[in-house]
Amino acid sequence: MDAALLLTLGLFAQSLGLSWGVPQLRLSTLYPWHQPPALGRVRRAWVIPPISVSENHKRLPYPLVQIKSDKQQLGSVIYSIQGPGVDEEPQGVFFIDKFSGKVFLNKMLDREKTDRFRLRAFALDLGGSTLEDPTDLEIVVVDQNDNRPAFLQEMFMGHVLEGAAPGTFVTRAEATDADDPETDNAALRFSILEQGSPEFFSIDEHTGEIRTVQVGLDREVVAVYNLTLQVADMSGDGLTATASAIISLDDINDNAPEFTKDEFFMEAMEAVSGVDVGRLQVEDRDLPGSPNWMARFTILEGNPDGQFAIRTDPKTNEGVLSVVKPLDYESQERYELRVSVQNEAALQAAAPRAQHGQARISVWVQDTNEAPMFPENPLRTSLAEGAPPGTPVVTFSARDPDTQQLQRISYSKDYDPEDWLHVDGATGRIQTQRVLSPASPFLKDGWYRAIILALDDAFPPSTATGTLSIEILEVNDHAPALALPPTSSLCSEPDQGPGLLLGATDEDLPPHGAPFHFQLSPRVPELSRNWSLSQINVSHARLRPRYHIPEGLHRLSLLLRDSGQPPQQREQPLNVTVCRCGPDGTCLPGAAALLAGGAGVSLGALVIVLSSALLLLLLVLLAALRERFRRQTRDKSMLHGLQDDLRDNILNYDEQGGGEEDQDAYDINQLRHPTELTPLNLPLGTPSLRRDAPFGYVRRQPHRALPTSPADMANFISDGLEAADNDPSVPPYDTALIYDYEGDGSVAGTLSSILSSLGDEDQDYDYLQDWGPRFARLADMYGNP
Repeated sequence: MDAALLLTLGLFAQSLGLSWGVPQLRLSTLYPWHQPPALGRVRRAWVIPPISVSENHKRLPYPLVQIKSDKQQLGSVIYSIQGPGVDEEPQGVFFIDKFSGKVFLNKMLDREKTDRFRLRAFALDLGGSTLEDPTDLEIVVVDQNDNRPAFLQEMFMGHVLEGAAPGTFVTRAEATDADDPETDNAALRFSILEQGSPEFFSIDEHTGEIRTVQVGLDREVVAVYNLTLQVADMSGDGLTATASAIISLDDINDNAPEFTKDEFFMEAMEAVSGVDVGRLQVEDRDLPGSPNWMARFTILEGNPDGQFAIRTDPKTNEGVLSVVKPLDYESQERYELRVSVQNEAALQAAAPRAQHGQARISVWVQDTNEAPMFPENPLRTSLAEGAPPGTPVVTFSARDPDTQQLQRISYSKDYDPEDWLHVDGATGRIQTQRVLSPASPFLKDGWYRAIILALDDAFPPSTATGTLSIEILEVNDHAPALALPPTSSLCSEPDQGPGLLLGATDEDLPPHGAPFHFQLSPRVPELSRNWSLSQINVSHARLRPRYHIPEGLHRLSLLLRDSGQPPQQREQPLNVTVCRCGPDGTCLPGAAALLAGGAGVSLGALVIVLSSALLLLLLVLLAALRERFRRQTRDKSMLHGLQDDLRDNILNYDEQGGGEEDQDAYDINQLRHPTELTPLNLPLGTPSLRRDAPFGYVRRQPHRALPTSPADMANFISDGLEAADNDPSVPPYDTALIYDYEGDGSVAGTLSSILSSLGDEDQDYDYLQDWGPRFARLADMYGNP
């Protein structure tokens, strides 16, 4: 390809076919130092340097360049261009005359959007064949100063300590320019248009840094500075923009607090604490709420006992004087305090000291009626338990602190739950007015608490409250008592069974109770020869026979002693039933009749057992009589019925026996004919005697004739019951029995009133009305309605 591109002031060389849209001139005219090439063959190539065009060009269309090819004659070549600005976005910016090869600018350019375009140029023949290799066509957009500079922020914020030294950095302003940064169009310069007087700040024109330029920044004078900034391009001579800079001065403690006056006068009531007396006003020019402003007060003089304190009100910064310990008008009527004030933060070294950093406070004490005072409160004393009425306890008196007023004090009780104490209203002397029960629920760990009031006669009166705590001293006034074991039987052989475990109790509290001392009564020497008593622990001992002991009831006597000072002792009888035991150490069933004794039964339990036995006996007799005589007339003698062999045995066993077939329990004839009882002269354990009878005493029963008519039946039964009650050798005994073995059967019929009534619907019970008042109720229950 023999072609060349010449781009110099719009001229073209005919040999290269290059045109710039200007009249054709010879190369030698513009560049005389260039010699025309010698005639001959030249190198075929397109060499197109970058084409520059200014942005915002308004004369459109504007010719840029002309390209030619020497491959064909003029008019037989078709030219075209491709690339951004032609057939790519942004389209339509450039176009080419396809026959002449002239390239035109069709739209205004914006360098800030696109700073250069790279196109491809093509040369084709009329048939569409390529005449030349494609070549690049670069169009450079020349910048114009068509953009103002802009600050990155409309307002720049800065902080600096008041009193800062010159040259202290405050903040930095920043700006940009959309023009070409390689030209003066984007060369920015900063300046301060306005800042007031005096001028404390300067700005670096190149970097935008704002710094202090002189001393004298005082937050208490001016707290905030408002600066107007400017930025200009073209090195300060072009387009401009403005912004603001807000500079705040940070506070330092350069002002000491001062009292508003040198002396304060206040009043305070005596005998009160925790109350405010007055306020101390101070002034501080530093920033309110900051540690540089917050005041701290100190009492320097006049408060040796710490009656006063000063705190700071965080809202007003005032000092609040308060009484923390009660004042006494009688001892001191006036207090002179000297106080100082300073900030929580340390004062700057260069700051001037306060002229009024100290003040004096005069506090006048106001006299009031003070309540009486108990010298010792609570008051503790002691008293022996069981103290009789009228026993002095203590004198609980108070004094009146109002020495300048003559007042009379009276005393009364406020709390005495047991109403145990009597208080003398004039003297406060306290004594008992009755005996305090040791079981009182108001005794807590041996202490009794009462509250005494002392009231003066001022107007209005004042009352003092005193607490009286009385320790009830334990006294050894109870002897130990034997705690009855659940069973009082033991084996007749010394090496059989566990023996009999005995325990003791004492109503006294320690140390007047356990350990207990168990001893066989020394009044009966034979007891220690036949029995052994070994101590197990502080409250129990074990009883065993030393040798073989005959079976039956044995009566022993024990001597019990506690550990009190002085000790209390008691001699207590013990009924022990000795039985024949098996290999396992338990009583054999055949020995049940010998277990009629027990270890002491209370009177109430004995009455209950006897009453139950009498009632059972009465029901048995009534059932037997009804069964026997239900088909006989009312006038028939009832003596015949008494001859039946009714086994109305009511037995009291300590050991379970063999029931009704066990005839060894006692002779049933004793119930039928008490007069036939043999004298009680057998050895101890042979006969079964009732425990409620006198020891070893048996009263012989007189002979009683059987009734001969129904009218005598009531008296007969009543006399028989009375004789049974008073006879110690017959039932009922005072021990309820539980049977494990009751024999193989009974020769008697059922005595159940329920079963008996199944076949006795027609029985007539009206004859019971004649037996007296006791049987009248039965007649009403079982008689005809």
